[in-house]
Amino acid sequence: MSKPPHLFTLTGNLLAEDTLEFETWTPGKTQRARHATFQVGGKGINVAKMLRRLGAAHTALAFTGGATGRACEEWLHAQGFACRLFTTTTPTRRGTVVRDRSGAHAETTFLGADSPADAAALKACGDFLDAQPDGQVLALCGSFPGWTSPDAAPLRAALQRWARRGALVADTYGPPLNDLVAEPLALLKINADEARTLPGGATAALPSALHRWIVTDGPRTVRLRDGAGAEETLFPPPVREISPTGSGDVLLAVVLEALFVRGRPLREAVLEALPLAAANAAHPGIAEFPWPSEV
Repeated sequence: MSKPPHLFTLTGNLLAEDTLEFETWTPGKTQRARHATFQVGGKGINVAKMLRRLGAAHTALAFTGGATGRACEEWLHAQGFACRLFTTTTPTRRGTVVRDRSGAHAETTFLGADSPADAAALKACGDFLDAQPDGQVLALCGSFPGWTSPDAAPLRAALQRWARRGALVADTYGPPLNDLVAEPLALLKINADEARTLPGGATAALPSALHRWIVTDGPRTVRLRDGAGAEETLFPPPVREISPTGSGDVLLAVVLEALFVRGRPLREAVLEALPLAAANAAHPGIAEFPWPSEV
């Protein structure tokens, strides 16, 4: 039996994230949180968090810089993440999540300014990818500031090479999405808002060579196209939503493990993922929910 592929996630825009929890809060007044925590955010980190829970062999790739980057490195290592971090001179961005226990205000995330990695870090990441054996899986997750800059050219070239010697998965938007849909992707996963940014504003604009894709639409629907070109609409189980943050990342992690590690068809992989993504939305945190009894 051949060894399952290793799963890599690449986060281009890491987040040093503080969560402030209030009984309730009022705009325009000084607020005092009842609880505060620190964690590292970014879609690729979220996916890796769920992959770890699934027991899949994986490595999270990301860029860290400045004092915020050092805090992220310390947290990731303390949490036991399997990661490869590329040091950049640009400080890792900050973000704050505000939660209201009373329910008067929906959970709100404030993101700091994007922080593109520098040329040396981007090249180091590209060199690392080129050094990996053929047949592995790489998921590019989330936004990627500086994608179109000359500094990112070595990494873009490495991703193009990866797509032809391994499995390249994209869960991104903006310039990276526009570029990567032209590559031989093993899977594209985007949400409905991102699909509307494509030329023509719909999945119909996706290249016919892109055989497998998933388009999520929050708690409403999940559309997919499998390897044979058949399209289908599935429906997540209804839940009382507490925090939708990271639910799409949980879905992607489950799909990656089922599709590439266990060789399940895309439809089966998505059906496995839906109750777990819904459970994530029904609890605070990311990939920290109680395992649903029906899974």
